[in-house]
Amino acid sequence: MANALVFIDNPGAALKKSSLELLTIARSLGETAVAITGELNDDVAATLGAYGATTVFQPSVDDLDQYLVGPKAAYLAAAVAASGATAVLLDNSPEGKEIAGRLGIKLNAGVITDVVGVEADGTAHKSVLAGSYNTTAKANTPVTVLSVKANNVEPAPAGAGAAPATATVDVPTDAAANSARIAARTEKPVSGRPDLSDARIVVAGGRGVDGDFGPVEELADALGAAVGASRAATDAGWIGHDAQVGQTGVTVSPQLYISAGISGAIQQKAGMQTSKVIVAINKDAESPVFEIADYGIIGDLFKVLPQATAEIKKRKG
Repeated sequence: MANALVFIDNPGAALKKSSLELLTIARSLGETAVAITGELNDDVAATLGAYGATTVFQPSVDDLDQYLVGPKAAYLAAAVAASGATAVLLDNSPEGKEIAGRLGIKLNAGVITDVVGVEADGTAHKSVLAGSYNTTAKANTPVTVLSVKANNVEPAPAGAGAAPATATVDVPTDAAANSARIAARTEKPVSGRPDLSDARIVVAGGRGVDGDFGPVEELADALGAAVGASRAATDAGWIGHDAQVGQTGVTVSPQLYISAGISGAIQQKAGMQTSKVIVAINKDAESPVFEIADYGIIGDLFKVLPQATAEIKKRKG
């Protein structure tokens, strides 16, 4: 019987860093099982074993992605029953939190979102008020559902573990949950840049780019970095909302975060304040971003960024 169940939606060819973080937390709670959707390849199975997973559950149907989140919540509820898990861990994404809420209702379980850490006894640490405070919470129900923010735990394998056993879970048919089917999908163009949530370097632009992300993207490409943005920039339509860093966007924790033309309001700070080194570029010397920056440059980003890009390319030969 597992103590923790980790949900990984479509693991693909390799597990994301956020999934490895969930597995690391789950292992601290005891024996770990994993519930996945999609295919399970040998490399992913080996990684799951190395991170302590003893069992991998797969659904009896292969069309869960054709619906909204209802059938996935039903699948997870069945996986909890099969595993005997007392804690369920999911990504803190919008979909992850919706699944968590539906699962909580199905299991009459306590649901804790925005989790940044979990103790061995199940006590969860939450980041609240845009990262200004941390609180602790613990459910008093037999099962606890936790949605965990990415980039708050360093992934750590357990060692050369054995390949996990596999099992199939019957997914109950629910007419209401299956009533909304996804009619079409549009594939996102491939940029060739790292995934924003996992990137070791992020170059982000804000209102100061005035609609021109060219210098930001050029510096990011020279550094092999991901491109981020403030909410003001995404709301203006200058870049897609999937690039938004902040309280209502992606939480990042790179080795290097370069902020260009971003004021550094509390909403932006909530999504990047755990970055190891923060470099801020802004014409306004009074900008709040300089209060959290390790290095600050008071200047025009349209002059600073091209110079930095040219120097990096020169040093790289």
